[in-house]
Amino acid sequence: MTTELTGLTAQDLLDGYRKGEFSPVDATRAVLARIEETEPALNAFVRVDAPGALAQAEESTRRWRRGEPQGLLDGVPATVKDILLQRGAPTLRGSKTVRAQGSWTEDAPSVARLREHGAVFVGKTTTPEFGWKGVTDSPLSGTTRNPYDPARTSGGSSGGSAAAVAVGAGPLSLGTDGGGSVRIPAAFCGIFGLKPTYGRVPLYPASAFGTLSHVGPMTRTAADAALLMDVISGPDPRDWSALAPPKGSFLDGIQGGVRGLRVAFSPSLGGQVAVRPAVAAAVRSAVERLAGLGAYVAETDPAIQVGPGTDPVEAFHALWFSGAARVVQQLPPAQRELLDPGLREICAQGARLSALDYLAAVDVRMALGRRMGDFHSTYDVLVTPSLPITAFEAGVEVPRGSGLRRWTGWTPFTYPFNLTQQPAASVPVGVDGDGLPVGLQIVAARHQDALVLRVAHALYEAGVAGIDAPTAAG
Repeated sequence: MTTELTGLTAQDLLDGYRKGEFSPVDATRAVLARIEETEPALNAFVRVDAPGALAQAEESTRRWRRGEPQGLLDGVPATVKDILLQRGAPTLRGSKTVRAQGSWTEDAPSVARLREHGAVFVGKTTTPEFGWKGVTDSPLSGTTRNPYDPARTSGGSSGGSAAAVAVGAGPLSLGTDGGGSVRIPAAFCGIFGLKPTYGRVPLYPASAFGTLSHVGPMTRTAADAALLMDVISGPDPRDWSALAPPKGSFLDGIQGGVRGLRVAFSPSLGGQVAVRPAVAAAVRSAVERLAGLGAYVAETDPAIQVGPGTDPVEAFHALWFSGAARVVQQLPPAQRELLDPGLREICAQGARLSALDYLAAVDVRMALGRRMGDFHSTYDVLVTPSLPITAFEAGVEVPRGSGLRRWTGWTPFTYPFNLTQQPAASVPVGVDGDGLPVGLQIVAARHQDALVLRVAHALYEAGVAGIDAPTAAG
């Protein structure tokens, strides 16, 4: 029973509760047992609250027995990336510079929505310091490892959330994505991750990385992500940039299929990105299945240049590095010495940027957004690999021997869509020769989150998406 329960989706659990086949207490105990099996070897958690989780599960069980479930997620075990505030739990952001002492009385908007809908909070998941890079290691919590091969990285910055979902430590997690931080670890760990349109899920406190940073669901399936989006979407008065409530239910909208959709397939951004053969083959096979399901597929490329002098990564760096500098601006020199050395380096670069440098980056961002808006007047969705590679050695920012300097060098498919604020998801579509997951990315125009979920769900329904659970962890 324990193994079976940790392998169920949120919807499976809710169906079982409804039928009386098992209870939220059963599911929570199973998840906690799975965490004991996989921690600390996996290192996906900075905090596990077993007594608190079981108390919440017992309350949920009583509600289900009365036939009075609370909201859409009553009794479903969930985890929260340790960037987001959670009432009663320190939010340390992967940093030794944040003091755990304090009352911690406030929930972030998405966390508050989970609480309102009866989710069971199991624990806080790991993040690199202040979520600054595409892998998950920090001076505070060490290195988070990939459940398919613990010698390799889980990706980041929501690497703890991805690893937790992959091994069955709760079917739902909240991650954040400022340059790929939901999609990168989702691809490396073989789960589904969605970066919604900016403002679709409200964020508070506001991120120092500004309007690059999104909150999104990390789940095993697109259907579970749609369910979670129904819970966490909608405005919150603490976020002045939050969008109006969505029209209709994301979950109700996933069944439309892909027949007649115009799909642009860019396997390598016009030959600009060297994609590993196993990744390219798995993604192409999934795209061919979309065509078989009735989509009109054209192999074409968006106007995103990644060559010298035209690469939007320079604009991204200007925005990202200046945001990082802002995060640590008030730290005295002694505390700055506690920071991740790579973070210290980009903060120094960011502090040297001028207001005009920042505004020039905004100009690049706006131009890219306009080009992508034009692109989506012709194509409903863009499909690319999520990443050109599979998971590499844990504990390093870039693959050894790659010659790359920063994590953005191996994430050319993800960060552009933080600049443009578009919805984008990573879908697991296979494994490479080492058994490591491969992700496919689906991108749509701003506000078309439901379309991204619908295309992803079609891949799951067709048996193309989803891979076997990992066996290496623990």
